Order: sequence, then C-alpha cells, then structure tokens
Amino acid sequence: MAWRRFVANLDACDEVVPYLRAGDLLQVRNGDAPMVAAARGEAWIPGVGLWIVVDDEHPASLVARDVATLSYLVELGPVVIEATHRATQHAQIVRALLTNDEVNFTIDVATLVAAYNRPAPRVELAVGSCEGDVLDLAGERFALRTRDVRSEGLVEVWTYGD
Repeated sequence: MAWRRFVANLDACDEVVPYLRAGDLLQVRNGDAPMVAAARGEAWIPGVGLWIVVDDEHPASLVARDVATLSYLVELGPVVIEATHRATQHAQIVRALLTNDEVNFTIDVATLVAAYNRPAPRVELAVGSCEGDVLDLAGERFALRTRDVRSEGLVEVWTYGD
C-alpha cells in the first residue's frame, strides 16, 4: 500500500485538488488544512485526509476539535499528525479526543483530566503520525519513498510505502 501526501501553499491548493483521490493526504504549508477542507464543502473529495502539524500554537486538543467539527461537514479520510517531537503521543491525544468518552491520562506531552470533545465524528477516523521519514498509519509503518516538487515549488508530492 502507498500513501500520497500533497504539501501545498495555501494559494496553490486549487492546483492540487484535481490530483487528489480518496486516501490521499493534504497538508497546507502556510494555512489551516481543516479550514481548506471546510471551505470546499460539498466539492471536497470524499476520503481525502489531512496532514496536520501540531505545535504550541495549534496543540493536539485543538486539532481534535477541528477534525471532529470538520467530520460533520465533509467525508474525511485519515488524519496524520506531525510534530517536532513525539508525534505519536500527539496523535494519541487526537485519537482519544475523537471519542465521546471522558479522557484521562498523562503522557510526556500532556495531561488530560476529565477532557471531552463532543460530539465524536459520525464515523471513526484513522489517526496516524509521522516522525522523521516514517508514517505510522492504520497499524502499519511506511517509509518515505519519493518526494516530487511541482508548480515551481508551490506543491510537493510525498509518497510513503510500496
């Protein structure tokens, strides 16, 4: 199996859309991927997922809120979390907060006590992570295979796996 990650500047997202298909992942380099997906609304390609960078200004808890809300607007594919450090743990937070359950746990990157993020998405979403050149998604690990630059550097296509 192979995953394609499209990395685009916000102003180049319209150039990427014709190439996206279910299972692909969209990352918006200088913008908010959930907002791009929401703005497309019914024109969103069902099953296209998002690649989201978690940092101090956009922590995993806010990503979970955005993804949960977005799941009611579009048919969303997998979500991949990237972070400078401990992306797997940030993905764990997002995954836990995409349920209707109370979340209580402590890990290196956060402590959650009686945390909720309701309502949960209508369908369970796959949430993975990427650290370095390895994508961890759907219970499998995929190595970065290729990276193509297109549209004068405004769009990149990264392929992971077979």
